[in-house]
Amino acid sequence: MSLAAPFAAPFAAALFCDVAVAPAFVRLPRLRTSVGGEDGAGDEPVFRHGGPRIRARSASAGGGRASLAVSQLRRRKEGGSSATRGCAALSSGNGADSRRVSGGDFVVVSFYRFVRVENPEEEVAKHLAFLKDLDIHGRIYLNAQGINAQYSGPLADARSYFEWLRENDRFSDILIQISPALSGHAFPKLKVQFKPLVQVDGGIAHLPLLNTSMRATPLEPSEWKKRVVALSRSRDASSGNVDSDCIILDLRNGYEWDIGHFQGARRPEVDCFRSTSFGLSETEVNDSDPLADVNKEKTDVLMYCTGGIRCDVYSTILRKKGFKRLYTLKGGVSHYLENEGPVEWVGNLFVFDSRLSLPPAAYNPRSATQTCDLQHAIKNEKFAKCYLCGSVVQELRHRNCANLDCNLLFLCCPDCVSSFRGCCCSTCMTAPRLRPVLPGHQRYEKWHLYRDLEIQPS
Repeated sequence: MSLAAPFAAPFAAALFCDVAVAPAFVRLPRLRTSVGGEDGAGDEPVFRHGGPRIRARSASAGGGRASLAVSQLRRRKEGGSSATRGCAALSSGNGADSRRVSGGDFVVVSFYRFVRVENPEEEVAKHLAFLKDLDIHGRIYLNAQGINAQYSGPLADARSYFEWLRENDRFSDILIQISPALSGHAFPKLKVQFKPLVQVDGGIAHLPLLNTSMRATPLEPSEWKKRVVALSRSRDASSGNVDSDCIILDLRNGYEWDIGHFQGARRPEVDCFRSTSFGLSETEVNDSDPLADVNKEKTDVLMYCTGGIRCDVYSTILRKKGFKRLYTLKGGVSHYLENEGPVEWVGNLFVFDSRLSLPPAAYNPRSATQTCDLQHAIKNEKFAKCYLCGSVVQELRHRNCANLDCNLLFLCCPDCVSSFRGCCCSTCMTAPRLRPVLPGHQRYEKWHLYRDLEIQPS
């Protein structure tokens, strides 16, 4: 598909521009993590707002740190930014796909490829050597099974890296996915490591990921659209009854589902992807398992995730368990939104970087006119609800609990943010290591910027 449509006014209007906590790969039992750094490194938070009053201590050596933090925050508040304003054209090389990216010339790039890498440690060294002179931040994982990368950087540097990668025959046709970075880097630093491409209980080294016949059949976004629209019409015609011969399976975490998903999709009631075990039980039926009692020979299982890699991994597991008719959404939800818009999709897309949540218009500007009434579309009572009071949240972005030692990632309405001072419960409100309530959905900084500040109730 051509990416020629500019990210202009509709995109800017639709995008939530507040910055939230930057998540790393999913290792989130009970979701208590800063998802991005030990203490949630990122852009400077603004201290002064309608929440608790914060007073910097100046009688200790720590006062210097607090003063420095406040001065940094003032600069940011006055308009300082590391991002270059304006628009820039970008071609990912996927075809006739140049587009314009608003919000500065920083972009976020993601790709993966399962392919045999004979000497992954040497490959890591090569990538580090190439990247050392580029302004690239992100996570690039390599091992004997291939590569998985998400990174941000200026337009030219971002392109230089994936074009260099494509010079290698193993990666010449790799699908590159690009989205606007909003404000400078979307990751705090660069990590190029030899490690598993995806975190799954039991690891992935033993899985036949290099055998394409063991992975699910990829469906182009256009074909996926046809399938999900047909299923939707079938549900409507049968008063909501689900087609027993086809199931849409969401392979993402609970918090990803909470802000957006395909209508009619199902997922197990677990918080964390890495511990998902649906379809794997041989001896007992789990009521929360969407694949319990599914006919493995005849049922079409349509799987989707953010970018596609988790579906490829889990499809090999399900294939070994006897599931025959497995299909994945090629390139994941991000690729679908870019090509087809939010057809049968409701809400935003959770992304694993400082942006945290993107509306469909971030991938396809035409989606700005394809708005959806959330009150009408939300049929699942667990979708888009405040963690504390259960009301429908209007801004589909998570925040981290202000208690550093909790750091729960949760959805929260403005009233509860104020009442609970950014915490997820009354217990956390009295914790010893409290951070300030951030306005909007910004990222928390490192703890040392807060430990010498005195937070008092307003």
